[in-house]
Amino acid sequence: MSQVTSNNQNKPSYNDLYLVLLFTQLSFVFILIPFLNETFIRTILGILLVIFIPGYVLIAALFPGKDDLDSIERIALSFALSIALTPLVGLLLNYTSFGITLDSTLIVLTTLTLIMTLEAYLRREKLPPEKRFYVPFKESYKKFTATFQGESKKEKYLSAILIIAILLAITTTAYVILKPKQGETFTEFYILGPNGKASNYPTSLAAGQQGKVIIGIVNHEYATVNYKLVVKNNNKILTKKPIKVQNNQKKEIPYKFTANAGQNKIEFLLYKPPNNKKVYRSLQLWVNVP
Repeated sequence: MSQVTSNNQNKPSYNDLYLVLLFTQLSFVFILIPFLNETFIRTILGILLVIFIPGYVLIAALFPGKDDLDSIERIALSFALSIALTPLVGLLLNYTSFGITLDSTLIVLTTLTLIMTLEAYLRREKLPPEKRFYVPFKESYKKFTATFQGESKKEKYLSAILIIAILLAITTTAYVILKPKQGETFTEFYILGPNGKASNYPTSLAAGQQGKVIIGIVNHEYATVNYKLVVKNNNKILTKKPIKVQNNQKKEIPYKFTANAGQNKIEFLLYKPPNNKKVYRSLQLWVNVP
């Protein structure tokens, strides 16, 4: 009995969770580091993080025992729950300032994965070693290679082609989800009255009275943009400042100004890098001060 317990304690009970942590940390690195997040590796890690890993650790947390589910059920539920979690994350992000972007989705999924991995570890730790679920990587590899040993050369080639075709189909589907066809890029630029509506603009002010408007910017450029906002009054610069707006994010900035006596041409100019000399979007408001 003591020999059996010793063998069970030596089983790699947490190797699958360590592997999940490795992939998750790599995903986080390839999301945040600028020169790495432009490589194809980020896409591959993102695919795993979207279609399999979150569901896998959720199942690991819910069913920590080796007899709770069989291998096929675990794999099937891992795919199903991962694919179900991603739209829910997107729905929640839609109501935040971050918006639904690849980076924000992967960051939230990464955070959820880390939390569920910790929960899976703690729940598995509470079980006796002989009852814990673990992934027999070595045994599975030996069984996998053994299935090819009795096959002819032709059968081996056909099996390999089938496996590659399945992997390519899964990868292609996930890539299409993660990298949808990019539509037209543009930026919404507008001004609203002080009540937040397209009315009651301060077109007539008393001497010394401040005008109030709301400047709106909505980014549809499929990337985070560091805009430059310039406000002029009769060609005199009143304000110049950078504004960082993420993809699909809307920013509405309250703005106050003071006009001079007579007719004032208030210009709202938006520049988009790398061309900081050419105006990208422009608006005008004529203000009269008696």
